[in-house]
Amino acid sequence: MGYHEAVLLKESIAGLRIDPNGTYVDVTFGGGGHSKSILEKLDKGILFAFDQDADAQKNSIDDNRFVLINQNFRFMQKFLRLEGVLKVDGILADLGVSSYQFDTAERGFSIREEGELDMRMNITQELSAKQVVNEYELDDLCRIFREYGELKNAFSISKLILLAREEGEILTTEDLKNAVKKHIPPHKSNKILAQLFQAIRIEVNDELKALKEMLLQSVDLLKTGGRLSVISYHSLEDRLVKNLIKSGNFKGDIEKDFYGVPNLILKAISKKPITASQEELESNPRSRSAKLRVSEKLA
Repeated sequence: MGYHEAVLLKESIAGLRIDPNGTYVDVTFGGGGHSKSILEKLDKGILFAFDQDADAQKNSIDDNRFVLINQNFRFMQKFLRLEGVLKVDGILADLGVSSYQFDTAERGFSIREEGELDMRMNITQELSAKQVVNEYELDDLCRIFREYGELKNAFSISKLILLAREEGEILTTEDLKNAVKKHIPPHKSNKILAQLFQAIRIEVNDELKALKEMLLQSVDLLKTGGRLSVISYHSLEDRLVKNLIKSGNFKGDIEKDFYGVPNLILKAISKKPITASQEELESNPRSRSAKLRVSEKLA
């Protein structure tokens, strides 16, 4: 079972404006598509890659200019320091869940495949989707469905899950779908289930907090003029990236110094996010929701 074809490959690599002798980081290694393209453009440079999923280690690249680190990207700065790296020329992040993870039923990520409720990117961590669904109180379920799934019917869905729990544990993806389907119109089923699964996955993996930590570390690690290429797949991720570039913080409120000069740390390379071409959309449907934002570190 393979990993997905790298999304917005040419555009994200071009955005890095690679120096053949520079130091680069791919914080979401996955199947290695982006990393291989970066290595093709390097001469004496070096590429560090991160992936917390042990399965991704099987895709490691045999190249003395490449180092793969089996860690969550929220620890990027710490592990780069251990490698003696304090500054880098470019950082790339493809924030999507890989096709491999979606298609591996036992990982529990997909609404299409029946499998155990898991959804852990790092299978050694304790918290899984099964615990979230079976142990969280009503208020906590409502919160994650509303905030991370942007579900308008978060309360109703949470109540249905609690009612189903009275009959027994919700152990599989099919159990979860059966528990909530009474409150989902058939014509909206796939969309709402996708939002529900997204919300649980974000909670299990603490994705938004990890993303914020990685982005702030990226700003600190980048040399002046260094580039950051981030591909996001839903509005929660994209909003954080957009706000950081636009205002220097995640709220999106531009703060100014004593002289009225905005406290900006990044400069957008394009006003609007880059999206997939028609050709890519036809060959790789996964690219449909992808948005690439490229920015440059200011002095």
